[in-house]
Amino acid sequence: MTNFPSPSELIAHRAPFLFVDELTALEPGQSATGIWRLTGNENFFAGHFPGRPTLPGVLMCEAIAQVGACAILSDEKFKGKLPLFGGLDGARFRRQVIPGDVLEMSVSLGRMSARAGKGSGVAKVNGEIACECELLFVIVDA
Repeated sequence: MTNFPSPSELIAHRAPFLFVDELTALEPGQSATGIWRLTGNENFFAGHFPGRPTLPGVLMCEAIAQVGACAILSDEKFKGKLPLFGGLDGARFRRQVIPGDVLEMSVSLGRMSARAGKGSGVAKVNGEIACECELLFVIVDA
């Protein structure tokens, strides 16, 4: 079994806005896979939606981007940098994600330069696609 760094060792996000509990695969500068265990205690569930808690799609996209940022920042050439959202294309939501679900997010990075890059991400629950999106990262000094 391979031990991967904690997401908080790689990215600047912290609770309550860190949406990756652990990395389960990592190829620095190439790809990453991580999981987010949704307990139901997350405060957004109370208002989205009362009586039918549902993970907001935009937070799924953010979680996918955080996994992508882990892939970027695990590459030494991006040490001291901060990947920011530059764009989000083709986001599609395929299933509802609810408390108790474990969201598995995978990102494959495409072309990356010193200042920007692209990635393709997917989030699944029990192997079933919940969200897919294309990411554009802008790389700035941390």
